[in-house]
Amino acid sequence: MERAEITAANAKAWDEAAPYHARHNQERLLASFRTPGFSCLDATETALLTRAGIAGKRVAQLCCNNGRELLSLEALGARGCAGFDISAEFIAQANELKAAAGAEAEFIASDIYEIGPEHDGAFDLIYISIGALCWMPDLAAFFAVAARLAAPGGQLFLYDKHPIIDMFEPGLEGEAAFTPVHSYFRREPFAEADGLDYWSGQAYEGAVHYSFPHPLSDVFNAVIGAGFVIRHFEEYAHDIAVAWHKYEERDAQFPLSYTLLASKNA
Repeated sequence: MERAEITAANAKAWDEAAPYHARHNQERLLASFRTPGFSCLDATETALLTRAGIAGKRVAQLCCNNGRELLSLEALGARGCAGFDISAEFIAQANELKAAAGAEAEFIASDIYEIGPEHDGAFDLIYISIGALCWMPDLAAFFAVAARLAAPGGQLFLYDKHPIIDMFEPGLEGEAAFTPVHSYFRREPFAEADGLDYWSGQAYEGAVHYSFPHPLSDVFNAVIGAGFVIRHFEEYAHDIAVAWHKYEERDAQFPLSYTLLASKNA
């Protein structure tokens, strides 16, 4: 399939998922963002972003979903924030949360690969969290967009699940859940049509969507190839998704998440 076909299929799947997510989260998030200074960011990324100097930074989030993370960054002092996502339905939810927070962030429905040149060089920090890279068939082109949006000397922040967990099937139980099913070096996408309601785990018949496993070497090489210099990388034993908690606190623990911080060559 062509990249545009994959993006269109995934956009349809995410638009279908939006009301399922809203039923679980939207009212709670609306109430939370009405509280001044509310942030949904965890301690790991809050500490790292604070040390990197988030206050006053112009921030773009790629694959912003319902905008909760970008609004949290604004609550931490970021300014001139913009979030981009392929799903118009999730952008609508983001704008509801923005209104509740009284925030200034802008939310834009767009194919990430097709973000317009009017945003080039406009941001001091490009923020990417879990649920972004796995939907990208072309990492080199994705990080080239990030580099295009970043101002000279701008930073790239990435907080994602560790790709090693793509080797396992979270629906399995017992020790079977810890037996690798997929190769770490798998290249073909996962094609599924059972919905994207990962909050409740409810399956529903939805559009076929395509997700992509990317080994860390591919991530690193795409970041470097886009003109960023990696300044920080750390792996963690904690889960930042909602499906992998049973993989925490093992005697023989493997990494579940990681952070990466890079700067654009000036």
